[in-house]
Amino acid sequence: MSAREAEVLALLGDHLSNAEIAARLFISVRTVESHVSSLLRKLELPDRRALSRLATASATDTDNAAEAPARPAPTRPAPLPAPLTAFVGRVRERAELAAAVQAHRQVTAVGPGGVGKTRLALAVAAELAGGFADGVWFVDLVPVADPARLWPVVAAAVGVGEQPGRGIEETVSAALADREALLVLDNCEQIRDAVAPFLERLLTACPRLRVLATSRARLMVPFERVHPVPPLALSGGDESDAVALFMDRAAAVGWPPGPSVAAGVVALCEGLGGMALAIELAAARWATLGLDGLTAGLSDQLRILTGGARADDRHRSVRAVLDWSHDLLEPDDRALLRRVSVFAAPFTAEAAAEVAGFAPLEPSAVADGLGRLAEQSLLAVAPSATGTRYRALETIRQYGTERLADAGEQTDTRSRHLGWCLTAADALTGPNAHKADTSDRPVRFDALADDLRTALAWAADRAELRADARRLARSLAELAFARKLLGEAQQRYEQAAALVGHDAATTIGVGTGADTGAADLRHAAAVAGCRRLGDDAYRLHRAAADAARRAGNTVDAGRDLAAAATVAYRFSSEFAELPAVDEVADLLAQARELARGGGPAADAALGLAEAAVLADAFGAIQGSSENSAQQTVERAEHAVALAQVAGGPVAESAALDALSGAQSWAGDPFAAAAAARRRIDLLAPLPPTPASTHELADALAMAAGTALGVGRLPEALRWGGHLAEHPLLADAVHHATSWLLITDALAGRADRVLAGSTGFLDAWERGGRPRSLSLGPAAASVAMVHGLRGEHDARAPWLTVVDLAGTAAEHRYGYGAVFDAMVLLHHGDPDAALDRIAPAPEEMWKRVCWVWLHWYAALRTEASVLAGHPDARERITATRTLVTGNPVATAQVDRAEALLDGDVPRQLAAAAAFDAAGCPYQAARTRLLAGGDHATAGRTALAELGLTP
Repeated sequence: MSAREAEVLALLGDHLSNAEIAARLFISVRTVESHVSSLLRKLELPDRRALSRLATASATDTDNAAEAPARPAPTRPAPLPAPLTAFVGRVRERAELAAAVQAHRQVTAVGPGGVGKTRLALAVAAELAGGFADGVWFVDLVPVADPARLWPVVAAAVGVGEQPGRGIEETVSAALADREALLVLDNCEQIRDAVAPFLERLLTACPRLRVLATSRARLMVPFERVHPVPPLALSGGDESDAVALFMDRAAAVGWPPGPSVAAGVVALCEGLGGMALAIELAAARWATLGLDGLTAGLSDQLRILTGGARADDRHRSVRAVLDWSHDLLEPDDRALLRRVSVFAAPFTAEAAAEVAGFAPLEPSAVADGLGRLAEQSLLAVAPSATGTRYRALETIRQYGTERLADAGEQTDTRSRHLGWCLTAADALTGPNAHKADTSDRPVRFDALADDLRTALAWAADRAELRADARRLARSLAELAFARKLLGEAQQRYEQAAALVGHDAATTIGVGTGADTGAADLRHAAAVAGCRRLGDDAYRLHRAAADAARRAGNTVDAGRDLAAAATVAYRFSSEFAELPAVDEVADLLAQARELARGGGPAADAALGLAEAAVLADAFGAIQGSSENSAQQTVERAEHAVALAQVAGGPVAESAALDALSGAQSWAGDPFAAAAAARRRIDLLAPLPPTPASTHELADALAMAAGTALGVGRLPEALRWGGHLAEHPLLADAVHHATSWLLITDALAGRADRVLAGSTGFLDAWERGGRPRSLSLGPAAASVAMVHGLRGEHDARAPWLTVVDLAGTAAEHRYGYGAVFDAMVLLHHGDPDAALDRIAPAPEEMWKRVCWVWLHWYAALRTEASVLAGHPDARERITATRTLVTGNPVATAQVDRAEALLDGDVPRQLAAAAAFDAAGCPYQAARTRLLAGGDHATAGRTALAELGLTP
């Protein structure tokens, strides 16, 4: 009779039920029933009552009781294996696993091979050893291939042997029955089916024993507490656990990484997925490969992540670790693992069934197989808004890809993956996609994007799949553009055009309207325009013309050449290197020859190109006659009319832009502002294609700038605000907020300007410090606000930015003169202000953007009055005629004349006009200049604006 049977018999004598005995001994009811049956057989008794009577008699007369044999005593635990390298990081994981072991009798640390389960378990066991009276036993199950050897291996580790008349299972259970100890079972996965019943019997017999197991798969027993072991933490950048481990192991090979490579090491550890073994193997090769070699090797981790001979051969390389896990799988699960390796991003069971569910693997079996792979830690599982998703670490994915090729299944599996990607992309871009709710489109694209890219990369190299690859490239371009990934959108449109092949027209037939990719190149050009890359837009329009010619479509080729010529003039400030004038003139001549008589759209394209070229040429000529100016306006109006006939809002907007420019050079800024506003009305209802989006962003900028030029500050704020909120410019804050900064500065809203200046400067620096007609004045407006506040040290660096972001002429005669004069007048130095804006408006305005003309003239007039210039009254009369219709400039001229006449009521009327025009700074300054009690109100208003009087 075993010790446990004796305990059951004694409790039967106390007339306890099976359930009560199970609770008392911490065992299951089924185990109690088994012991009762065994006692009835051994003692040859008929029923349970006979057992109870025997137990009662045994309590008073020990001579009549069967005496339990003496329990074998285990040896003292051997010391835990001593790691030869320092344990790095995992502070949180150590604490959580230790708490779990203290709270539960059996804990399984689960994770993929190489994640660091053994090291973590040893660290926790060493930490908890003092809390167990009988210590900690460690059992390595790697050598155990035969499940029948489990009990003998544990017996050997515990230090007990088989006894006569007693099996090894009973001996081990008896030896540990009353021990308060921790048993660590390492690497349980290969005999998992044997470990589960072993633990149930052992823990039942040994109520004070606790077990910490490590395994690549959970043991699937009801009393198990699973503790997932994640990869090393990557959060924290160069202070993360993953980087700390790499630095420690790399230093051990004699070449400690310095701070200059910290960012690269962070990226390397991210590429290795935070896997401890992979990081250690990479660090071991640091001295010979360096950061660049290791980074290059991320695309073939199985080759590069190898080490020297190890006591445990499984840890010699990442491949050996994965071989170990792979060999434990059933054939169907091996097939599933290699097939799902084609997924680059987390995937659903439904997607896996579609891609991987072909003979001999049934689609209906895929979901169950995914669960088994996840249990083996070969797939990670994560919930998402669209359901449960699975993913493999990059090393496992690369391993699966190799196995896929070895099995000869790569073409079949990747073809099915390509088909799945095309269907998924069509659901987001097809004709029905825009009818449904698209609010979740960005999330759906993000979940799909990496797979679309992977499928495209594979298909693009296969001639038989070119049509599918092109279709996918177009979808990816559209989706990337919608996601504001403009660089990728341009790349994918160009890739789609390239996938047509130069022989398409020959194959289909010249002159038949063969698709040679011209439409894709036009889309790419529009995206380049959105990116403010004039050179690329020009190149791509010319490439589209070549593609149209190959298809025999000369009219479209002419339109594309006209578009290239238009870009060269219309967006000249966005070129790194402008094409020669003769080159563009030649393009325009070719466009006329090819597109003449080609219909309304062709006429509109030619009309726009000619208007853009002539408007630019007229603007470059100083002192042109009024006749020439009117001819330029008429040419632009003709372009607008042609675009209206062609029925294209984008083309009409572009023509209106040319008209706005012509009207400004003809001296009619109010008409120029009206033309700019009309563009927004045309474009606002359009869907966000690359062409319409580019045109709208430009229209908003022009509307804000022209409104500012005619003194309509509320309108300028409105359009500038829309531009700042434009999703296209989310990563180009400097372009998005420039007109808003300028308008707020001229209105005197200092706090808003300073709040926006940091984002503007950061984005400008990140964008490569570009120049444009709005970036220079935006920087100057920030400098002006600092000047108005008396913060001259803070103003100086912004003046440096002005020199880099704008042009010398604009800074000298345009916005630079305006903002400098405002600062000088604010601080009571009208003589210096007048010197800064000494040239007459008619002498300077055609050197610079007309937007600053009214501001310049009004400030010059005011400075003349305050400085006592003898021509002050003449300048008032001339400026009033020039700025009539501009509410801010007119109020400034009225104030200047009231100051000259000493007419305080008229000064106060000017203050009210400034308030009505949305210019609180000039309203406050007017009251300050009026003196007396009005000056107090002016000082208070300036202080509220964040400015010093």
